[in-house]
Amino acid sequence: MSLGSDALHSAVTRKAIRRLLPVLGLAYFMSYVDRTNVSLAKTQLEADIGIGAAAYGLGAGVFFISYALLEVPSNLVLYRVGARVWIARIAVTWGLVSAAMMFVQGELSFYLLRFLLGAAEAGLYPALMYTVTLWFSQRHRVKVVGLIYTAPALATILGAPAGGALMSMDGTAGLHGWQWMFLVEGLVTVVVGAVVWFALPSRPQDARWLSADEAALLSERAAGAPSPHRLRGNLKLAFGRPVVLMLAAVYFVNQLVASAVGFNLPAIVEDLGVEGTTNIGLVTGSIGLAVLAGVLFFPWLHGRIGDDTGLIVLCAVAGTAAMGGFLVTDAVAAQFTLLFVANFFLMGTLPLFWSVAMSRMSGLMAAVGLAFINTVGLLGGFFGPFLFGLIEDRVDGDRAPFVLVVLAGLVGAALAVALRQLVRREDRTTPRTPVPAGK
Repeated sequence: MSLGSDALHSAVTRKAIRRLLPVLGLAYFMSYVDRTNVSLAKTQLEADIGIGAAAYGLGAGVFFISYALLEVPSNLVLYRVGARVWIARIAVTWGLVSAAMMFVQGELSFYLLRFLLGAAEAGLYPALMYTVTLWFSQRHRVKVVGLIYTAPALATILGAPAGGALMSMDGTAGLHGWQWMFLVEGLVTVVVGAVVWFALPSRPQDARWLSADEAALLSERAAGAPSPHRLRGNLKLAFGRPVVLMLAAVYFVNQLVASAVGFNLPAIVEDLGVEGTTNIGLVTGSIGLAVLAGVLFFPWLHGRIGDDTGLIVLCAVAGTAAMGGFLVTDAVAAQFTLLFVANFFLMGTLPLFWSVAMSRMSGLMAAVGLAFINTVGLLGGFFGPFLFGLIEDRVDGDRAPFVLVVLAGLVGAALAVALRQLVRREDRTTPRTPVPAGK
């Protein structure tokens, strides 16, 4: 590759980042708001309609069951119809279901709507990651995924205080505060779906703001090894390789821990002495600053030292150590600090993780393989809040659920080490297409 084409590719990549990431990030921002705003309503749902901790944990987690069941089918449709159509459809339907959460009357309707919300949103995240594989070379993917992950960080920073403010409308027009939150945030998501429809090109060749040469260069540099165009006969390649299975296992534990803490974070903050829905929202949102720092810092660090799997191991060990510290300390200031540190590592690892995954698949195999990994992770997203709520209901002491978090973190650290070894082994034994300097 010539230096001139490398310079052009870098310039066009920057243009693509400026054009695409606000749209992709907006969709992911609202998905995170609509997925987790239920955490702000936890205590009010119990007070207003009698949904206890165990029922809440099951309802929070059942979202991930329907999401997981439909991940691979959703991405098969995405592969056929393109990102613009499918991501817009996902946003509109999940926005409508999220708004319908205002009609929850008890445990059964809570479970049903959370299940439908997962079904509506199924496929969004792997669709975003698959879109990255079509537009960006492997050299840029850690940075791009890190920028996409600023969306959930900002959703925590901004969404939690906004949700807390909406919750303070309790009694307005005869509605509870949590009803206002679900209604307003759901309708905003429907608008975001319209933005995706008009602003997101599915492939470089569909972008009016790229010349034909620029689009061809982006597609060429983003292309990985040749990939089969049929799933039949290639199931092992998509789902059965040891590295893919280990990636799925690592992500399962990461999401179990992240969802166990995340869906209970406002309640944890309240237990630490913060009072009032607005204040709880503000403090919960501030922890998003740690997430934002992590998803920006680790791609930056990777760009300077490389070794993505080594950094994944570091994040797993350090995040678990922080949660262990939270479990054993009684100082409130130290507990807040350790929550910040844990989230810094827990979320900071994800751009590295998905870059490793994307480097080992392309085409249809990327569409279904990334969806498979996310599906397994979503099962962790179910078990995390469910087990946390179950332990909270049945075991005395606010700290008991954190024993689960720490034990899961230790398993995750061991799996991260195993992933590092498998990646090294696959790189030694599998011939790989040389990557040009511009990639």
